[in-house]
Amino acid sequence: MVRMDTNTPLLNLRAIEPSDYDELAALMDLVFADVGGAWPRMTIMDLIHQFPDGQICIEDSGKIVGAALTIKVNYNRFSLNHAYTDIISEQNVIQHQVTGDALYGLDVFVHPDYRGLRLGRRLYDARKELCRSTNLKAILAGGRLPGYHKVADQLTVIEYLEKVKRKEIHDPILSFQLANDFDVKRLMKNYLPEDAKSCGYATLLEWDNVFYDEEMPSVIESEKKIVRIGIVQWQMRKMVSVDDLIDQAEFFVSSLSNYQADFALFPEFFNAPLMGLRPELSPVEAIRFLSEFSEDIKQRFSQMAVTYNINIISGSMPILEHDRLYNVSYLLHRDGCIDEQYKIHITPHEQKDWVIDGGDKVKVFETDAGRVGILICYDAEFPELGRMLAEQGVQIMFVPFWTDTKNGYLRVRLCAQARAIENECYVALGGSVGNLPRVNNVDIQYAQSAVFSPSDIYFPHDATITEASANTEMIIFADVELDKLKYLNTEGSVTNLRHRRLDLYGGFTRAGNGPGSGKP
Repeated sequence: MVRMDTNTPLLNLRAIEPSDYDELAALMDLVFADVGGAWPRMTIMDLIHQFPDGQICIEDSGKIVGAALTIKVNYNRFSLNHAYTDIISEQNVIQHQVTGDALYGLDVFVHPDYRGLRLGRRLYDARKELCRSTNLKAILAGGRLPGYHKVADQLTVIEYLEKVKRKEIHDPILSFQLANDFDVKRLMKNYLPEDAKSCGYATLLEWDNVFYDEEMPSVIESEKKIVRIGIVQWQMRKMVSVDDLIDQAEFFVSSLSNYQADFALFPEFFNAPLMGLRPELSPVEAIRFLSEFSEDIKQRFSQMAVTYNINIISGSMPILEHDRLYNVSYLLHRDGCIDEQYKIHITPHEQKDWVIDGGDKVKVFETDAGRVGILICYDAEFPELGRMLAEQGVQIMFVPFWTDTKNGYLRVRLCAQARAIENECYVALGGSVGNLPRVNNVDIQYAQSAVFSPSDIYFPHDATITEASANTEMIIFADVELDKLKYLNTEGSVTNLRHRRLDLYGGFTRAGNGPGSGKP
């Protein structure tokens, strides 16, 4: 389970600038104390000047806590045996090749206090995205073996490599590289002779860009093209504490993260089992009791979003503000930011049994994986809201829902499919299953979570990208291509957004009050 003593970090991944040198050098001195510490200022300045896109860092509230340094090289030369001095001369001159067809990873380093947050993986993912977007063949790296000296008198280096691959031994660098999809291509002797911990050995590591097109000109594209959506079809079950709920949620978040999902969607009122802790309360009292846990759950979900490098839509939870109750969904960004969307349309059940009020704004949120909006359950049944999001450029709508019968579920599902078609976007639908015998008004569930697309030749014939088995706890994934929405808007068999008759019915958009507006 994620446990952090401090507030959730506010992370920002950006290019390294010349003014960062002193802070960067201090971090290198800390991390690389055993192999010479920081590089000279001239070397770092040369890297930034020659290949600015390859020098990236992660900062927490303005403090640099991790960095990756990269150059371009000729693949045919550096996919063969070489030494560290072939990359960086003894005079600390970087051998960057402007016309190179591969990236070479010089270093990745993270502050010891921030290890466990998967920042190294985030830096590697950024490096991979750079490789793809610039249409380069591969990423190469010389990987040290800092754990080898501990067993050098017992194992040959080949035996050591094999045991690390089989996870019988953990090597701080090689194990990490293998976990990030790098392959060992060869063993290099005397790569860095002064590296006593590695006994002078290093591995030549390679990650291949499967999208590499030898005929395609290299261009830089900043926008993410393929987004992986993960949905948790959540089993309602007895919970004995908030920790019990978080444990179950973190299991799913970890699983989705392991499959490199960009988003994790939870259902509406997924935390309802906690009302079972006070079965003697009336419905109005119980939902207000449930709202007492919401802030803690929000903060802990935010920590998970950062730690597991995944954007989380935390279904929805009741929030009590100024003695009025709202149904609110939180978007927990993986950089530590938090946005919120209030449910607009309140069902008769919510009004009668729980006395919930509705919000009055919807907003599209900018994320690192596209522009997204959230319609909570009943809101998906009102086409005006979907159109308001479409006019703000939404690419993916998330619909966390709770329904107790199949006909209730079908209302949400069929309307969600309509929102995808009429607004030329993807719609992800996530609900809960199972039963809660001790909780009034949330005792039974019906769900079949799914991801829908517009209906045209670019998409599946039934406009359904994936769907779960009905009434079964599980996770599902869908890879959605954002570029297809652009093709649809300009070249589709029909172009709904372009053919609107605004002279008859006008637009619907009402600007929100800044980031996260959705609040009354």
